[in-house]
This record gives sequence, structure tokens and C-alpha cells, in this order.
Amino acid sequence: MSSRNPFAAPGGAPAGLPPLTPGPHRKKLGLVAMIATFGGLLFGYDTGVINGALRPMSAELGLTAFTEGVVTSSLLFAAAIGAMIGGRISDGWGRRRTILLLAVFFFVGAMCVVFAPGFAVLVVGRIILGLAVGGASTVVPVFLAELAPYEIRGSLAGRNELMIVIGQLAAFVINAIIGNVWGDIDGVWRIMFAVAALPAIALFIGMLRMPESPRWLVARGDIDGAESVLRMVRSTDRADAELDDIRQSAAKDERSVNEGFGALKNKWFVRILLVGIGIGVFQQFTGINSIMYYGQTVLVESGFAEKMALVANIAPGVIAVVGGLIALRLMQTMDRRKTLLIGFTLTTVCHVLIGIFSIVLEDGNPARPWVILILVVAFVGSMQTFLNIAVWVLLSEIFPLRVRAFGMGVSVFCLWIANAFLGLYFPSLVEGVGITGTFFMFAGLGVLAIIFVQTQVPETRGITLEKVEEDVQTGEIYLHHLKAGKE
Repeated sequence: MSSRNPFAAPGGAPAGLPPLTPGPHRKKLGLVAMIATFGGLLFGYDTGVINGALRPMSAELGLTAFTEGVVTSSLLFAAAIGAMIGGRISDGWGRRRTILLLAVFFFVGAMCVVFAPGFAVLVVGRIILGLAVGGASTVVPVFLAELAPYEIRGSLAGRNELMIVIGQLAAFVINAIIGNVWGDIDGVWRIMFAVAALPAIALFIGMLRMPESPRWLVARGDIDGAESVLRMVRSTDRADAELDDIRQSAAKDERSVNEGFGALKNKWFVRILLVGIGIGVFQQFTGINSIMYYGQTVLVESGFAEKMALVANIAPGVIAVVGGLIALRLMQTMDRRKTLLIGFTLTTVCHVLIGIFSIVLEDGNPARPWVILILVVAFVGSMQTFLNIAVWVLLSEIFPLRVRAFGMGVSVFCLWIANAFLGLYFPSLVEGVGITGTFFMFAGLGVLAIIFVQTQVPETRGITLEKVEEDVQTGEIYLHHLKAGKE
């Protein structure tokens, strides 16, 4: 496949759009991204903390394999609802104010879990956290994509996914420290959850001083507000030129695109929505989040002692962050489609190898846990380097402005539903068919994902959001995709 962008003018920039320049505006853009991605940090911590907290929680509250799945998946099912509702709220209320609301939910949910007297309140707390996580998974990437210049949109929007894996790594490290130092005291898992209150407070305070998305402001008719924001994060000439492009695109959008479910009247929007749903669901069918939630359980199943598994579980978290850092660079240098194809190929190979070695190395073999750990680390590294950031960036790019949060909300809703069912049934699946059957199943789904990306996913790297929007609405983006595939 050619890596040439068919929409780029000579020099890589659309005609009439001045190049990016250094200055205070670049620092301001970086600050906005840093504050907003505290939502990703909380997303990562609140989904990853269950990995080490689950076993002491189960012992204290007397949870069964099924109720463990309920505690884990309650957050995930709620996240599906949060993704859908969060997108709709942010379309009407604004990206910035929606993120402020999510910060409150993160804090309240954490406190409910920390002070939960039993199973019912614990699940309520996890549901509140899930609404916040799902909302953040939709709104933060859209907010970043709409603020970013097209030249660095991939790396800027991708920072949110990097913060997610940093949050998960922080959860693994904090779990390991707390579990090994205070593991014998009652309620140790409550301390693990309490840590999440701090970034929730930081997100709320920080977003009070952040600007709104200029593209959302234009869509709502606030041209002066959009101009003010763009001049804050762009040079003057670039801000003026970009504002003009956004206004023209929004005017076309208003005439041709209905909001919400009304957009389904456009067959090309339906097709791009199905692409968004497909890449989101296939990302989850790699089983990545089952490893992030139940990594300690998988490592104990493979032969590690419980406390050693808690420490060994840090390794996938470390490689996830390293892979995320590499992925940010890839977002600027490698086509989205190529990145996804490499990622699904590598993760599928890792699944097959985990399944094979779990057969070849029988229980009791001292090499078994270490070989499986190495393969799990390779799987997580492949996932974070080539898939996770690429998926979230692509989802934030492919939808028209007036339905961007709606389209991403629907896609991420389906992503979280797939995630939730895996979270609910993963313990039972491992219990029923073992590591071998579980990972062979993931491998089969990986083959389907490769076929889907090859035949359905268009390219968006190096294209302004306005150009992507225009070509999605006419179907032109698929024609370029087919031409590029023949070159």
C-alpha cells in the first residue's frame, strides 16, 4: 500500500494553510493536552486497579468467580452507556464542561468503592466509575483531535491512550507496593482504589482553566469564541486560515448532515460508523483488557505464586508504556491502515504461541510461567505499539463534525460492550477451557480483524479533519482507499 497521501498539497500541507510555527501557542496546546489526558490517566487507573485489588477484595467480601466478573464488568457495561451519553452531552453542552462533569463522577465513584460496606454498594461505585471512564473514552480524544493541527493530530490525540497505559502501569505498581507492604491488613484493596481520587481532583481543577474546542464553538455559531481559542493555540495567520476552513466545512455540514440518529440517513455515514464499530470491537477481541484486568489471575494460572504474580504483572504495564511512546511516533510516520494490519498480525501470532506453549509446557514445569509471561509481554507490547493508539486516533478522526461525538460514542459503546462481555466471562472462560483454549479463540478473532482492516478501513493520516469529513460524506474516501491499495 502506498503511504502517499492523495489529499496533501506540495510540502504536505493543504493549499492556503500556513505551516505550523514554534512559539507560546505550542506550549499552550501542550498544556491543554496534558490536563485533558488526566481523563485518560483515570481511565487507565480505574480499569487497571482491579487487577491487583480483586483477590483481596474477593477474600474479604466472599466473592465467587461469577461475582468477581460482575464487579469487574459492571464498570465496563456502565462505560458503554457512558460512552454513548458522554458523546451526546458533549455535542450539546461542550467538550470542556463534559470533562469537568466526568471528573466529578471519577471522584464520587472512587469514594463509593473505598467506603463500600458490601457487594451492592461496591457495584454501584464501579458503575459510577464506568460512566466516567466511558465518557472520557469518547470525549477526551474528540476534544484533543478538534484542538490539534492536522500535522500533529495523531501524536496529540494519541497522548490520551498513552496516559491510559500510564494509568494502568501506575495501578500495577501501586498495587504491587501496597499488596506486598500492607497485604496482610484488612481492606488493603480500599487503599488501592483511594489513590484514584487525586488525579480526579487535578482533572477538575485543571479543566476549569482550559479552553473549549474551537470546532465545537463554530458548530454552535460562536465564531468569536472559536477565533479566541485558535489564536491561543496557533500562530495568528494559521489561526485565521484554519478558522476559515472550519467555518466553510461547518456551513456545508449544516446543510448535508443531520445530528444524532438523523445522520443514519446518509449511507456513507452508516458505512463509516460500521468501520468505527468494527475497529473498536476487534480491538477488544484481542483480549488486551482481559490481560489488563485479570493479568494476575492468568499468571497464577500459568504457575506463579500469588505475590510473585503481582510483581510480575508490572512487566506488561511497563511494556505498554514503552509501546505507547513508540506508537506516538508511528502516528506521524506510518499510515493508520498499515499500523493496524501489523498490530493485528503480531497479536494473533502471540495468541497462537501462548496457546501452543501452554500445551507443550505442562503444569509444574518451572519454565511454563516465565515463557507465558514473556509471550504476554510481547502481546501487550505489540498491542500498544501498533493497535491501541491507532484505534483511538482513527475513531477521533473519521466522523463529520456535527456527529463526531455521536459517531464515536456509538463506536465506543460497542467497544465497551465487547470489553464488558469479555470482562464478565473471562474468569469462567479460563476456568472452563484454560489458557490454551482462551488464546486460540483470540487468535481466530485476530484473523477476522486482519481481513476487516484490509477490506474496509480507509486512510486518514496527513489529512485535515475538514477534508476527511468532506470525503466521508461523499464516499470519496473509499475510492482513494481502493486506489491506494492498488498502488
